[in-house]
Amino acid sequence: MRPTREQAKENRQRILDTAARLFHENGIHAVGVDAVMKGAGLTHGGFYGHFKSKNDLTAEAASHAMDAALQAFADVKTIGDLAASYLSAEHRDIAGNGCTIAALGPELARLPEGQRGTVSDYVRAQIAQIEALQAAADGKSDRRKAIADLSSLVGALVMARTVDDPQLSDEILTETKRYFAADAEKPTDS
Repeated sequence: MRPTREQAKENRQRILDTAARLFHENGIHAVGVDAVMKGAGLTHGGFYGHFKSKNDLTAEAASHAMDAALQAFADVKTIGDLAASYLSAEHRDIAGNGCTIAALGPELARLPEGQRGTVSDYVRAQIAQIEALQAAADGKSDRRKAIADLSSLVGALVMARTVDDPQLSDEILTETKRYFAADAEKPTDS
């Protein structure tokens, strides 16, 4: 029996959620279609009813994960709050549900353009969010600083995940959050 349209939509969503999580946790090349479908609780044969290839799945799962990440930080009110949330131990420890760039950046960069999903749009949106937080704080935005801030956040998360010394990992998160908190307290030029 064929699934209803609603069931097919739910199945597709489960596949995207599962693929995004598995890709973040293990890397794109380490995860096959069979693992994604098994993780989604579906049969391997049903995959091609939703996607043409793993390449199509990769692009859609990356875009899906980036959209979810943008939503997760949509209600943040200050750059300090953004840093505190983004650089949390939970975000560091659960790569499967976090920033796509921090989890897959180098791997995505090696993929052909059509398989990267909406990486450029995601980065632009992150920069715009930081610019909006700057403007809310002091009435001005600074794109150059927003780019540097985003790069610092992603870099700190990558470093904290990469080192094998738990104390150093915690220190990277803590000191980067302190940097953003102190930066937010600096008086603005009048």
